[in-house]
Amino acid sequence: MGHDVSHITRRCERAVVTAYRELRETGNDDLSSFRACTALYRIHHPEASVSEARRLVSEWIDHHVVRGETGPTDGCECP
Repeated sequence: MGHDVSHITRRCERAVVTAYRELRETGNDDLSSFRACTALYRIHHPEASVSEARRLVSEWIDHHVVRGETGPTDGCECP
């Protein structure tokens, strides 16, 4: 799971993916890791609703972690 995330351009997306991988590597279960990452996203974007945060975090985890894709993703508008 120690994949390079330097290609991810959004800081919040990189932070979420890195945190998720590290939480899972240290033995945290999927749901608690997901919840922590949703909270992390909302720290970066307090204006985001919980449902928006959950949607983006799940898309990013699926894209980068589950499928191992390296291309760009849909997401927030931040750099």
